[in-house]
Amino acid sequence: MNSIEEAVQLFESGYMCSQAVFAAFSPDYGLSKEQALKVGACFGSGMRKGEVCGACTGALMVLGLKYGESKEKSNEVCNKFLDEFKKENGSYICRDLLECDISTEEGVKYARDNNLFKEFCPKMVESAAKITKDIVSDL
Repeated sequence: MNSIEEAVQLFESGYMCSQAVFAAFSPDYGLSKEQALKVGACFGSGMRKGEVCGACTGALMVLGLKYGESKEKSNEVCNKFLDEFKKENGSYICRDLLECDISTEEGVKYARDNNLFKEFCPKMVESAAKITKDIVSDL
């Protein structure tokens, strides 16, 4: 199983989007999957506030593991990732992607009633993982 498939599988098995993307790649960069699952735990659902998509946050943590020793390089790959994710998905802000505010009970209900967490979010996890894989493979 490759890292993209693993990220989707982790998400579909109950981990947050941020955990799924981060943990799928972290062993390649010296952090155990278990540690990554802990570190990524509070970043899902746009940090529970509908802000930056947790899948993006997980991806940025991966890029930090690989390129974080250079501020210039980490800024470059961060911008590249966010620009590509926005180009592919229209935004990298969770509430914009879901078209609801999951920081509210009404927003969570809307997302659940419309199967967004089961049908839409896995696509965002896959997209974030694919872009991450492309970036770490290209540079």
